[in-house]
Amino acid sequence: MKETLSNTKLAFVGCGVMAESVIAGLLRQELVTPEQVSASHPRANRREELHEKYGIRVFERNADSVRDVQDAPESCVFLCVKPQRIKGILDELGGVATPDQLVLSIIAGARIETIGEALGVEKVVRTMPNTPSQIGAGMTAWTCTEAVSDDERKRVKTLLTALGKELYVENENMIDMATSLSATGPTYIFMVMEALTDAGVHLGFSREVSKELVQETMLGSVKFAMESHKHPAELRNMVTSPGGTSADAIYQMEKGSLRTVLSKAVYAAYQRAVSLGKR
Repeated sequence: MKETLSNTKLAFVGCGVMAESVIAGLLRQELVTPEQVSASHPRANRREELHEKYGIRVFERNADSVRDVQDAPESCVFLCVKPQRIKGILDELGGVATPDQLVLSIIAGARIETIGEALGVEKVVRTMPNTPSQIGAGMTAWTCTEAVSDDERKRVKTLLTALGKELYVENENMIDMATSLSATGPTYIFMVMEALTDAGVHLGFSREVSKELVQETMLGSVKFAMESHKHPAELRNMVTSPGGTSADAIYQMEKGSLRTVLSKAVYAAYQRAVSLGKR
């Protein structure tokens, strides 16, 4: 794995939480050295923090960060800004990125075609990580243009392992789908955790005890589901005894249309992801 990125230099355009997660993960796993990484950020105190913490080169101007890695045999530009800033960033970098540079975007809704045309590049990768990526336990869906070679795709897979697991999908619409399911997914999970914790408090547990019971139960249930390889319905049936507590609980969840609400939430997130790409 280390040899895969040994000739690669990385430029991070924008260096917020997710970009820092990638940098930290790559350095922690010794997939790259600080000398291989540059980043840009408008605030001086943030640039100083990143340099002191990771030893990477940091620039005020985005274009300077991109130019800094262009002498490498292989270079990759990470676009890590918020969706509302994408147009200004692409305008700024137009004509700066070289045609042979690999451009990787983690910007929600930013279309591959939009990035490629604005920067004059053909090798574009679009990814969609999620919040657990910040601790190396994320799930990142990604796709790319046909111009990205097999060797470059291997490098992309290696880069994304800094965030956790990665999954290549066949087309860009699936990135919007992943945005609504895995990228927005922690939102659904956190809300369920909050509701269950509040329910425990209502029963009489302290908030700390209730939170621990809920978190460990959810964690253990996911691990059990992954190791058992059984369908969720089969697992649910395993713990549902006739006339038991689970049966009563399931009746109330079905009565409250929990499945329908979750399905509608995912579809609403998907529609929003698609609309972001039409701006």
